[in-house]
Amino acid sequence: MYKIAVIGDKDSILAFKAIGIEVFTAIDKDDASKLVKKLAGDNYGVIFITEAFAKDIQETIDKYREALRPAIILIPSNKGSLGLGLADINRSVEKAVGANILN
Repeated sequence: MYKIAVIGDKDSILAFKAIGIEVFTAIDKDDASKLVKKLAGDNYGVIFITEAFAKDIQETIDKYREALRPAIILIPSNKGSLGLGLADINRSVEKAVGANILN
């Protein structure tokens, strides 16, 4: 069975721990990139990462974009959304369907 993880700043991800998701606090973009690579190599099927870190490590996330596992999902931080997560979903839907049906 695959595991689920969340990466981000402490204040944004602490609530995930309450529902049983493993949380990994990142300090900076290098730390976040290393965590994504480590978790992708382990038995993690889904990795949530805050948009604030994802925007700085896009090249790392893109390495796993075409892979079946892990699914990397962008989530807003406690400071709000940057719109990256929704844009990522729109891009995936357009690729799968051939047109953007969400707008």
